[in-house]
Amino acid sequence: MNIEEFFELSAGKWFSHRTSHHLAFKQSEGGKSDIVIETLPTDHPEVVKLSEDHQVNPSDVSCGARVTWKGTMEWDEEKHEGSTVLAIVPNADNPNEGKLLREMGYAEKAPVAGTYKIGDDGALTLITEYETMSSEERLWFASPNLRMRVGVLKRFGGFSMASFTSEIRMGATEASKKAMEAMEAKKTSQQPVEAANSAAD
Repeated sequence: MNIEEFFELSAGKWFSHRTSHHLAFKQSEGGKSDIVIETLPTDHPEVVKLSEDHQVNPSDVSCGARVTWKGTMEWDEEKHEGSTVLAIVPNADNPNEGKLLREMGYAEKAPVAGTYKIGDDGALTLITEYETMSSEERLWFASPNLRMRVGVLKRFGGFSMASFTSEIRMGATEASKKAMEAMEAKKTSQQPVEAANSAAD
């Protein structure tokens, strides 16, 4: 799976359940969210503006998305909601690695740029450095309609938080349907090869 396929497969409406462990306080906290992920063309005005804000040539962007979320956490009554635009800028020599441009960070209300790497197993790793903290997330699909995410947030000074999130697809889009069909077709095509290898062993 490449980064464009990962974004396409992520498109749709998701129900997210997150458990966060605050290491400093030795306490855990649960949270629930509704998340909508919409793929955006590279020439979409918001993607172009995001690229220009980061002084990146819009033609270097391979895919974009808008993420909208609305949820609650156990520790407070405040509703957590917002949206952000994302854009992927692959490295010229290795498209499986590159920059992730973000209109607004999840942790800070400011534009940020992180790095991404997608492995041979299809898992996506995101690393972002903020002004006062850093985060590392790993995302993967357990199945086309179940996405998993683990993350570590470190504040400068020693405070850390670890989280585990499961996301269940509640609604698909045409882009995600095509991505799911492509994933199933790829699995089917690999089965005869795997069977032949097993027979050879």
